[in-house]
Amino acid sequence: MLTGRVNPLDLVQCNQASSDSMESNSAEASDSSNNSARSVASSTGSGSSSATPSSSIPTASSSSSSSPNSLWWHDETYDVIVVGAGHAGCEAALASARLGCRTLLLTLNLDRIAWQPCNPAVGGPAKSQLVHEVDAMGGEIGRMADRCYLQKRVLNRSKGPAVWALRAQTDKLEYSQEMRRLLEQAPNLDIREGMAVGVEVDSNDEVVGVTTYFGITFPCKAAVLTTGTFMNGQIWVGRKAMAAGRAGEAPSTGLTEALVSLGFETDRLKTGTPARVDARTVDYSHLEAQPGDEDVRWFSFDPAAHVARPQLSCHLTHTTPETHRILRENLHETPVYGGWVDAKGPRYCPSIEDKIVRFADKESHQIFLEPEGRSTPELYVQGFSTGLPERLQLALLRTLPGLERCAMLRPAYAVEYDYLPAHQCDASLETKKIRGLFFSGQLNGTTGYEEAAAQGLVAGLNAARRAQGLDTVVLPRESSYIGTLVDDLVTKDLREPYRMLTSRSEYRLVLRSDNADRRLTPLGRRLGLVDDRRWQLFQAKQARIDGEVARLASVRVQPSHPLAQAAEEQSGQKVPAMVSLADLLRRPHVHYELLEQHGLGAATLLEEGGEGAVLDAYAAAGASQTGIVGASSSSGGGDGSTSIGTVGPAGGSDGSHVSGGSGGGGEGQQAEEAAAERGGPAVPAALTAAEKEAAEIDIKYEGFIRRQTKQLQTVAAKHTKRLPDDLDYSQIQTLSMEAREKLAKIRPRDIGQASRIGGVNPSDISNLLIHLETRRRTAGSTAGAAGPAGAAAQPTRKQLRKQMAAALLATAGGSGEGHATTPGAQQQQQQQHAKHGHQGDVDSVDRPLAGVGSAGGELVAAAGQQ
Repeated sequence: MLTGRVNPLDLVQCNQASSDSMESNSAEASDSSNNSARSVASSTGSGSSSATPSSSIPTASSSSSSSPNSLWWHDETYDVIVVGAGHAGCEAALASARLGCRTLLLTLNLDRIAWQPCNPAVGGPAKSQLVHEVDAMGGEIGRMADRCYLQKRVLNRSKGPAVWALRAQTDKLEYSQEMRRLLEQAPNLDIREGMAVGVEVDSNDEVVGVTTYFGITFPCKAAVLTTGTFMNGQIWVGRKAMAAGRAGEAPSTGLTEALVSLGFETDRLKTGTPARVDARTVDYSHLEAQPGDEDVRWFSFDPAAHVARPQLSCHLTHTTPETHRILRENLHETPVYGGWVDAKGPRYCPSIEDKIVRFADKESHQIFLEPEGRSTPELYVQGFSTGLPERLQLALLRTLPGLERCAMLRPAYAVEYDYLPAHQCDASLETKKIRGLFFSGQLNGTTGYEEAAAQGLVAGLNAARRAQGLDTVVLPRESSYIGTLVDDLVTKDLREPYRMLTSRSEYRLVLRSDNADRRLTPLGRRLGLVDDRRWQLFQAKQARIDGEVARLASVRVQPSHPLAQAAEEQSGQKVPAMVSLADLLRRPHVHYELLEQHGLGAATLLEEGGEGAVLDAYAAAGASQTGIVGASSSSGGGDGSTSIGTVGPAGGSDGSHVSGGSGGGGEGQQAEEAAAERGGPAVPAALTAAEKEAAEIDIKYEGFIRRQTKQLQTVAAKHTKRLPDDLDYSQIQTLSMEAREKLAKIRPRDIGQASRIGGVNPSDISNLLIHLETRRRTAGSTAGAAGPAGAAAQPTRKQLRKQMAAALLATAGGSGEGHATTPGAQQQQQQQHAKHGHQGDVDSVDRPLAGVGSAGGELVAAAGQQ
């Protein structure tokens, strides 16, 4: 177990583990009936040959409904048990197993692993960033989407790269089969069908096992619950209801009541899915085809997962006045407007009846028909979910152009289910009440496969670390969309399904899809989730990008060069006497393709053919070009860029071939050596299309990125102020009553999290900082007092006012300890803390933005007591 002060250069933000470790030995088992242990109420049944009575199991546990002797313990002990094999459960189980933990994945149905019960698609705005980040840390959802896609498109391409969103329509049957195959082949991972109804907890409020419906308890050190929509799930079609987690599958019963008995708060949410229609009954002549992009993009940074395949088209139709009439006349037949379901549904994925009511002025709404697989005729009618009775759904579908004669294969339905508000977890997704118990996915109130996968990775990673006696890991909000997602969930008291949006991140300019690996792969490597092969690929890629950025900054062109003239025409800005290729790329409407058209781009590295499949852009250009200057050690320029004469065809003997240098990496060095042998400058290293785009983005948005990075460092300097675990908010009279209630409920870890809690105003944060400074000074003045009397001395009102005034001045002037506003001051304080041996005190740790700067992917390290 890790203890003490965390090194700020580490890539993880750790939560101090408690010093108590779970003790289990057979000698203590006989005393288990005397323990004041609490346990989830669980159903019991007869044992099996693979189970043993509780008298022989080395744990202390009891049940609220029966004595511990009524439990039957499985003879195998697991480090981590994951309940639920949806997208969260799969990522959690794989992360745990890859970290060396013996892991059990419990699921209600082995044939529905990683099932996509709603839209069989991955990605979209903000969701694609989550997928890229999960992949960068060694997760699987991106690799699966790349292997099983039916169609891919980049959304928001007309906008900046911060909001580009890759979306893949996937084959739901193939996706599930491929994920199951991967899980079955994973070392350290067992998969078993079963319904979890109990979490066994010992007298120290630590998880010791998970109990199934048929009465078998599996011993474990940590458990991850990812139950999706199954806890007391109920589906609605009009006024008809059925107990189900989703269509055709039984719900999970008993677990909600079990968690409530442990003191957890639960509530209900609602979501829904549209009808499926037979593709063979659709008239496509009335529909607008939506083909995939010719330039296929990938979620995964691993080229091995890039499997090119034929794409299928989606199709666009729209609602009609008749559609709206039927809906308005039958609103009372739907569960929500009829009044028999009051659970909140997703705001950003409304049903068609919600659209008609909320956007009554709109004459039509777009509806997309999307294939569900290559081997099935089912079409997903996106944007048309409804709670209408089945007898009305077919009539409603046939009001859509192209669907006048369609056959409905599955009716639309709404599903209502239990969830646990995520403020009951800390930022590692471990529950605050029970050590070793983690919540993830829709159980935390989210909606979407991508949000679930991201949480699953975090929960599985931390469950494994908890089982191994290591500190849990927290991704700071400014480090990733995953960090933003988790921070929102555990900080805000959400009462409707949460969906990730780009607008939820204050730092989206630097949290892009293209640099997700630069930000997070070093962290995944440090934690053990990224293997040697992926790490080598990552290092080679970053070396190529860095080398190309350096080359573009050093190679210059004269105004008379065709490239300069083309850039001037594209941007409408006059080219000065001398300009680098990087300066040209910073101009609006000038992109890397323009450099390639004029023979000044890097060669293209084709993934399909490996390192040898390279098209030399210089050789392809061929034509004689003049007016280029490049890097040379022979003469003057302060920036190292000087003229070397006229540039001729590639590889000319006149020393005319130019390069700005590769900036490191094996390929660049070999290119330079080869060029030196033939008497000319180096040819730039070959890059993939994605690497060229990354280099262009780094250059084009360099100023914006640098400015936001500086802002982030300033904010982080203030927000990383640690809040004591024993702080009694109810006694801080300068806080508003609402702030006191919210802070006591959420128990934020630092000032940054406290400032994001709804109902906590900026004035409350200022008063909280003053209180902390007063508390620090008071503790310092009483530390030297001898005996209990000195420690118990309380300041008078007058003294308190003076202390608060002094603290306010110190806070305003930035001179108080822990309130440094500059990275230099923070570093100095950090060194002072380290010198004096402060344990766990990271109030002043600088939190630079991950992936920005020379460290290339170094993540923030700020630890705190949980």
